[in-house]
Amino acid sequence: MGAYYDEIEIEDMSWDAVKGVYHYPCPCGDRFEISRKQLANYEDIATCPSCSLVIRVVYDPLDFEDEPPGDESESEGSAEEETDSDSNDDHFEDALDKLSLNDQPTPATVAISA
Repeated sequence: MGAYYDEIEIEDMSWDAVKGVYHYPCPCGDRFEISRKQLANYEDIATCPSCSLVIRVVYDPLDFEDEPPGDESESEGSAEEETDSDSNDDHFEDALDKLSLNDQPTPATVAISA
């Protein structure tokens, strides 16, 4: 996309926890919106739902790389996701407890063909 109304730093946008989006005032009276999921997917275009204007959001994608994958809505499932991630950490710790390293180096076998 080539024509943006403006380029706005993410720090200049406001976070709306109810809708789960960053927003910025649009000249039409509504507001440009972009979600954390969109930012995590390297999408940098915030749209206005009332008009055809778009802005480019300037941000560091690394700030949003830990955003969990999934749909746009952050509903009741978010609490379950946190519980699931805790159980995944337990599996990781169990694997580390079972890990054993051998101090004896294993000789490498090299086949030479003539």
